[in-house]
Amino acid sequence: MEAETLALAQEMDFSLWALFARATPIVKLVMSLLVLSSFWAWAIIIQKQITYRAARAASAAFDRAFWSGEPLDGLFEEIGPTPAGSSEKIFAAGMVEWRRSHRTDGGLIAGAQARIDRSMDVAIAKEAETLQKGLPVLATVGSTAPFVGLFGTVWGIMHAFIGIAEQQNTNLAVVAPGIAEALLATGLGLLAAIPAVIFYNKLSADSDRILGGYEAFADEFATILSRQLDS
Repeated sequence: MEAETLALAQEMDFSLWALFARATPIVKLVMSLLVLSSFWAWAIIIQKQITYRAARAASAAFDRAFWSGEPLDGLFEEIGPTPAGSSEKIFAAGMVEWRRSHRTDGGLIAGAQARIDRSMDVAIAKEAETLQKGLPVLATVGSTAPFVGLFGTVWGIMHAFIGIAEQQNTNLAVVAPGIAEALLATGLGLLAAIPAVIFYNKLSADSDRILGGYEAFADEFATILSRQLDS
């Protein structure tokens, strides 16, 4: 009897596709959702890595131009009021408000410094929204995927025990397939969650560093304009 049971178990296909194909519709739905969530998370991770690398390169290039000694008005004329780079947008927001704060007689309207600061703060907030877009999805996948997988496992094990009760047979050939199918759901949940959590933390830290650079630049630029206001 044991030899026959072992032979039956060895004949069964335990590949991932076979486990998925033998699973119940609910478990199949859970597995499909987890696979889609994993692909979605990796798409966000790759896109954010590209975006952050481009943002750092653009900021470095603009910093070199800003500190090259070129007059601010000349630099603003080169990039225009609606540039593409994030640092350039912050600079442009400050320069636009700086120019709007001048009266026709050449004097400055009261409260110019505060308006310039607010304009750059608004520009930074818009860039922060762009940089952090998609990160909540990674957080959601990282926090919920293990529980979704666990639900699939519980459902699969319940179905396996129902099959055991119906067949009144607890040999390996009956028990193993159902348990393996159920555990696959948990494995897929962890496969989706672990990279999502790791890269959420990494990308959040990268985003904070980039935004910190923008805020530092805005402070330095505001200091330069305040000197001109005082003079």
